[in-house]
Amino acid sequence: MKRPRRPPRSPKSEQPQTYQYLLFYKPYNVISQFTDESPSGDRQTLKDYIPIPDVYPVGRLDQDSEGLLLLTNHGQLQHRLINPKFHHPRTYWVQVERIPDESALQQLREGVIIQGYQTRPAQVALLPQEPNLPPRNPPIRFRKEIPTAWLEMTLTEGRNRQVRKMTASVGFPTLRLVRTQIADLNLVGLAPGQWRHLTPTEVENLLKSV
Repeated sequence: MKRPRRPPRSPKSEQPQTYQYLLFYKPYNVISQFTDESPSGDRQTLKDYIPIPDVYPVGRLDQDSEGLLLLTNHGQLQHRLINPKFHHPRTYWVQVERIPDESALQQLREGVIIQGYQTRPAQVALLPQEPNLPPRNPPIRFRKEIPTAWLEMTLTEGRNRQVRKMTASVGFPTLRLVRTQIADLNLVGLAPGQWRHLTPTEVENLLKSV
């Protein structure tokens, strides 16, 4: 005797996906992962700061970079923010060795060649003064006889160590790198090592942007 077929499950009966959206101010020397897969296994990870399960960083910040990291379990949003074809902006404050002239700034704006790849045009400006940032621990190493400057750079792509490679290619090595903004989200109200949930308005605006 054949068993009667179960009626198809109504979409309304399925539990809706609960999405999480977090902002984290990643400190220097923390890797953008929840587990350290290096042989030593002793580096600080996101797990040391964030107790929320099953969220993942959108993109990454290198261990020696600081600043804003967005984490979510919303896969489609993650894909769209990471995929360079969608041109989502990310803004950085970049401390460089020596003071770039206008020619170097214009090269960065127009795009430079890195390992055979031409970077996209970027917004680049020389900051008139050092930005108000918490001190880095440990401090940067710099030579007293060589001045430093701060740039604000907004990119719409995120290749591996791209900002550092860009400034080095025009003769001004990066000493400190802090991501301050992803789309309309920023570091305001967060100290290094702190995180928070996005507000409903921030979530709504972020989803509209993608």
